[in-house]
Amino acid sequence: MSEIVRLERTRNYLGPGDVGAAVRLWTDYVRRPEGELGHDDEYGNVHEECCGNPIEARALLSIVMHAMSRRHARELRQIVARLDD
Repeated sequence: MSEIVRLERTRNYLGPGDVGAAVRLWTDYVRRPEGELGHDDEYGNVHEECCGNPIEARALLSIVMHAMSRRHARELRQIVARLDD
């Protein structure tokens, strides 16, 4: 967590709590029923304006994992890999 906090303070593309919000958004998205996920591809995500874009959240997580030290990135990768599966 300390490295995530440091990154959120020092990177201009991150704000306080952005990584946690991205993890929550991606978690909520991937836990939706598979049929609903197909609708997003076809019609777009109707909640994107109010709740954020889960695809952008996942992309942000990839960027953050590359910016972190290997040890800490490994921990975040394990969390994200479980969600991706």
